Amino acid sequence: MRRAIELARQAEGRTAPNPMVGAVIVRDGAVLAEGWHHAPGQAHGERDALARIGWKAPGATLYVNLEPCCHHGRTPPCTDALLDAGLARVVVGMVDPDHRVSGRGIDILRQAGLSVQVGVLEDEARALNAAYLMAAARGRPLVVLKAGVSLDGRIAAADGRSQWITSPAARAAGHALRDRHDAVMVGAGTLRADDPSLNTRLPSGRDALPVLLDSRLSIADDARVLRAGRRPRIYCALDAPQRALPADLCRVPTGPGGLDLAAVLSDLHRLGVHSLLVEGGATLHRSLLDAGLVDRLHLFVAPVALAGGPGFLGGAPFTLDSAPRFTLRSARPVGGDLHLVLER
Repeated sequence: MRRAIELARQAEGRTAPNPMVGAVIVRDGAVLAEGWHHAPGQAHGERDALARIGWKAPGATLYVNLEPCCHHGRTPPCTDALLDAGLARVVVGMVDPDHRVSGRGIDILRQAGLSVQVGVLEDEARALNAAYLMAAARGRPLVVLKAGVSLDGRIAAADGRSQWITSPAARAAGHALRDRHDAVMVGAGTLRADDPSLNTRLPSGRDALPVLLDSRLSIADDARVLRAGRRPRIYCALDAPQRALPADLCRVPTGPGGLDLAAVLSDLHRLGVHSLLVEGGATLHRSLLDAGLVDRLHLFVAPVALAGGPGFLGGAPFTLDSAPRFTLRSARPVGGDLHLVLER
């Protein structure tokens, strides 16, 4: 099952709105085939593995991190392929929350006489597909805030300079995060201050969908993000001025704090975005946090103290009692900096 999860993760950021699925077929202690779901419309992990051995595996055991599907979508049901292959046993990491499956795939296999074991490394299987589970449960993407900060949490010095607080290795790790998320978002302030491209500058990387929050549609005609990679999606207010831009515009309601963030996330979910990386600025980070829409933090902490300048969170100070608290999931050195992953 660990190997199935490892295989599935190879397609991180490339399968939405589908989950990541890996599969390992074993008989008599020997691995016959491995496979994983590469992208929507392509074979699911189980079918990818079976195709490598001619679709037949009599008496074998399949290890798969997610319940096999039993419905017709872009591809046929995996349960049909498993039954035709002559498998004897299927070991499943977790039940698929999709209402079209949700236990039915397991029931079909059991009713056909296969031995089915469910819940092996379930916590790891759920962690792998956290974004897929968030989309299924709440109808919105998993929201991840990312920032490069000083020891005292600053994203720029008092004079406004921010290039560069973190090391080249940390910045490369940040680009790797773009590669592994479905979309990357910035607010209008970051758009004006940094003129980001929001593409993934890695040799084998792929660009996430650029998402811009720009309530007044003030983006410059020559903004780099408009021509750097994928066509951006810009969210603006209902009464924002009309402009012809090389981008997809979406008008959403506004409130006292700006654009309706829940409406933005709902629309992104409709587009098939399951994981959203938010790269600033501080006002957007705080708005998402105040709205209860932050699930994870990626902080790259450089060993430098600035004692001034903006932090990665804007807005009024919290009291100690009201301050949001996070759970540290991992900490590792990256190029002399420290990469922290935290969750709400």
